[in-house]
Amino acid sequence: MPSLPSRASASASGLECRMALLGADVRLTPHRREVFEVLQGSTDHPTATDIFTRVKDRSPSISLATVYNCLEHLSSAGLIKQVHLERGQSRYCANLHEHVHFHCETCGKVTDAHPAAGFDPAKFWNLPAGTKITRTELAIHGTCASCATKG
Repeated sequence: MPSLPSRASASASGLECRMALLGADVRLTPHRREVFEVLQGSTDHPTATDIFTRVKDRSPSISLATVYNCLEHLSSAGLIKQVHLERGQSRYCANLHEHVHFHCETCGKVTDAHPAAGFDPAKFWNLPAGTKITRTELAIHGTCASCATKG
């Protein structure tokens, strides 16, 4: 995978750079830019409603349906990830680097967990011979450090 822009780059040019690196063909509407910028600046894996609330401050004319449409276009183009955690609402992640998600079952917080250096999923999992991994979607469930100290 090509090197991706850092999370610190939340500008529209960051989105354009990501699009160029990934070869994504998405029309950049003002609302799509706003949704991406809000998501790029978030580390809490917000739901569509969370994103709508944050974008609404910056773009008062946007609707929740428009946010859903923007998220659909951005995720189908591979510019963001849609995160599914069992039966909960979908969450969204702008981090395209290889990682999994840790979900605290007590407070609901979702955080990124990056692989240890040199981790090779093809060697870790007992996969059928000849299998080629194209992406990994894994959620690890448990209790975060903050919740563990409360209990």
